[in-house]
Amino acid sequence: MTAVATAVVFDLGGVITESPMTAFTAYEAEAGLPEGLIVRLNSTDPDTNAWARFERNELDAAGFTDAFEAEALAAGHRLDARRVLAALAGELRPQVVEAVRRLRAAGVPLALLSNNVAPMERTGRLGELLELFDAVVESSVEGVRKPEPEIYRRALARLSEAVGRDLAPSDCAYLDDLGINLKPARAMGMHTIKVVDPAVALDELSALVGIELRDGAAS
Repeated sequence: MTAVATAVVFDLGGVITESPMTAFTAYEAEAGLPEGLIVRLNSTDPDTNAWARFERNELDAAGFTDAFEAEALAAGHRLDARRVLAALAGELRPQVVEAVRRLRAAGVPLALLSNNVAPMERTGRLGELLELFDAVVESSVEGVRKPEPEIYRRALARLSEAVGRDLAPSDCAYLDDLGINLKPARAMGMHTIKVVDPAVALDELSALVGIELRDGAAS
């Protein structure tokens, strides 16, 4: 297999961990809310809404709770923002973690680029995962978030610095579960993969990096 990409940038939620969308839907059903309400709220005024400000660390948890519940109320619904935040803690996807380990063992430069609401813990299973990456870039630390182009530039610069050589966007594959977050990476010149089915995404990544990342994959 011939490598097209020589470095990989991963999103976390919905790629390496299970998507929070399933938990959002479960909470909406339990609370009698319209299905898709949380995503619609997150998509309204996406650069200035409560979620965007929280991910840029412009709001603390209490501020987010008040602002997000107010946005829901303005849309005609009452919800518990604390339950929404609890849905963010998705389980790790073992097959994707194994792929990261294989890339690491092969010496492929790796970065993690995540929109989050607080710096990630460097302990436990998540801490072990983060140690596999040469660079970790978090919106809550940077004060910028996907899909703002600046955070992609920072991820590329941090990864280049970590591995001691200049990486071009065209050197990188980028995986995310949201199309809106893939567009800026693709515009920069990165090879993008939308993660819907993790197995399919890993097969696509295998083809880009020239490394078999999944046992039993079709050749």
